[in-house]
Amino acid sequence: MESGFLERALELAERGRGTTHPNPIVGAVVVVGDEVVGEGWHERKGGPHAEIVALEAASGRARGSTVYVTLEPCAHQGDTPPCADALIEAGVARVVAGQIDPHPEHGGGLGLLREAGVDVELAEDPLAFRCRQQIEEWRTWAALGRPFVTLKVAVTLDGRVTVPGRRWVTGESSRRLVHVLRAQSDAVAVGMGTVRWDNPRLDARDVPVIRQPRRIAFGRGPLPEDSELELRSGLLEEELEALGVDGVQSLLLEGGPTLAAAFLERDLVDKVLVFVAPTFAGEGPGMLAGLPRPFELSRLEARAIGEDVLLQGYLHEP
Repeated sequence: MESGFLERALELAERGRGTTHPNPIVGAVVVVGDEVVGEGWHERKGGPHAEIVALEAASGRARGSTVYVTLEPCAHQGDTPPCADALIEAGVARVVAGQIDPHPEHGGGLGLLREAGVDVELAEDPLAFRCRQQIEEWRTWAALGRPFVTLKVAVTLDGRVTVPGRRWVTGESSRRLVHVLRAQSDAVAVGMGTVRWDNPRLDARDVPVIRQPRRIAFGRGPLPEDSELELRSGLLEEELEALGVDGVQSLLLEGGPTLAAAFLERDLVDKVLVFVAPTFAGEGPGMLAGLPRPFELSRLEARAIGEDVLLQGYLHEP
């Protein structure tokens, strides 16, 4: 039953997807016995946090309750007062959090609750991982000051990134998912080799879009005259830091092999998505242009996307 309440908080958090930026999405559930007496989620920046909405929905029934929340209640005075103080004032008896807040200035809420006599508990895997995964981009940005980098590659069964005589490696379902990923990302990037070969647009098309991502080319110019991409020619670490300062929390890296290897060599890739087509190309470039050492993924998953298979894993777990 307890895991079900935190799962419900995860569901509620998703309702804020796309409207809370730069804040993370968060959900909360107030429970007395086995009864849910209040629910809430963070809807927009500057608006009340999930815990406050849930306490208001509980309408006085929160005293002695257990609150399940996907992220540690904040202890920081920002656009809104600290949620930890509100929980203490409401007389909550216990708080179960899905994860610790990694922000160096906003965390510490569980410590405040514990000092006030509130029982606190952190979720365990697999729910804890799901809570972290839900806001993985924000976690990396908050903790490291750079975007969470997802490397996306489309390959054949023999590891080639092109197929002779075909424009696309993967099928229509995979290509549509890539546009969904672009729509969900703050920025999308390629290297200059891809720019010279394909002059890509990198925008999200034919899918729901709240805002188009920033479209970036890493490397030495010049860009083609008709290119709408933003050229970034500095050191990758410095460019990522600058993007982080601009509020870019997520970067979808689409290629090509040289740029992918450069990011991997500098340990700047957090998640890897490999779309594998049921095709042998027989010739053509591979997915990476040489690596200095092996890289192992964790949390590896595989699922069918149309006729293709999507492999997903982490180099840096959230």
